[in-house]
Amino acid sequence: MSIPLSHSNRFFVIGLLICSLMVFVMILLGGITRLMGAGLSIVDWQPIIGILPPFSEQAWQQKFTLYQQFPEYQKINFGMTLAEFKPLFWMEYGHRLWGRLIGLVLIFPTLIAIFKKPLRPFLKPLGGVWILGGLQGVVGWYMVKSGLINNPSVSPYRLTVHLFLALIIVALFLWMLFPFMKPQKSLLLFSSQEKSLTSWISLILGLMLLTICMGSFTAGLKAGHLYNTFPTMNGQWVPDDILFLKPLWRNFFENSSMVQFCHRVLAISTWLMTMGLMWRAWLLNLQSSTRKCIVIIGGLVTLQLGLGIATVLLQVPLLLGLLHQATAVLLFSAAWWLLFLTASYKKILS
Repeated sequence: MSIPLSHSNRFFVIGLLICSLMVFVMILLGGITRLMGAGLSIVDWQPIIGILPPFSEQAWQQKFTLYQQFPEYQKINFGMTLAEFKPLFWMEYGHRLWGRLIGLVLIFPTLIAIFKKPLRPFLKPLGGVWILGGLQGVVGWYMVKSGLINNPSVSPYRLTVHLFLALIIVALFLWMLFPFMKPQKSLLLFSSQEKSLTSWISLILGLMLLTICMGSFTAGLKAGHLYNTFPTMNGQWVPDDILFLKPLWRNFFENSSMVQFCHRVLAISTWLMTMGLMWRAWLLNLQSSTRKCIVIIGGLVTLQLGLGIATVLLQVPLLLGLLHQATAVLLFSAAWWLLFLTASYKKILS
């Protein structure tokens, strides 16, 4: 069901759209920061005064001296100059500043929802975004702290939670935007068929989330650099070292061989399930726009699989790694939209 896009609602929708696009950019900035090795360049967290960057040469030297006291400089970047440090600092600073700017922009649609009665039902999901946004800042610093102790690398567990929270925030923004996008009022198939289609889409969406999360563990462990062949993994279909950690469950999150193997299996499974959905959509008497949405998802998941293979074969170049992450978010968003459509149709048919 859709909500009329009146003149006053339009400003609310524009605010939500800008915020959702900013979160998308935030995820990409996080990916660039990680791929550049800049995530540990700012070793303190100052939510208020941290808005201001160093202005004087003395302030820059203080930041650099502080950075030199931590493992990343001592074990990886020893001998780095201040000039080499500055690009890393600016990347991480931009990532953190962008998060604060999202909060600033979010004030406007929140105020509109407060003062415009028909939009007040949106205050609950908006409140969820505010809570998750604040939590995201805390989790981000908690993640950075994991790389400031002994090992100059952030915890893959904390990195995955950080990304998963970002996806939840994206989902909330999109769920608020979807009612204004005027989904169709009918679907030309029986409700039992529609229920089956919705279940299939839900399964694919779940597989996408699992694949993205396992991709985050792959990135956190730098497992993408371990096996740079496809379809086999250095000549093996299943690496012989995927179960060497004890207890067994640790292998799925801390064993680079198992993590990359699981990421591959999940990615291929998602692709196969999506191809199955496209085949089923072709057989059912769906409206053309719904079928086109499914085809777009099929195209995106195929592109994503190709980008993943190329990223592995070329040993994770920055541009391909970034495109792989961006396409994952777009694919998740498209599947989320399709699920919204079928859920809306289900209500109409019931």
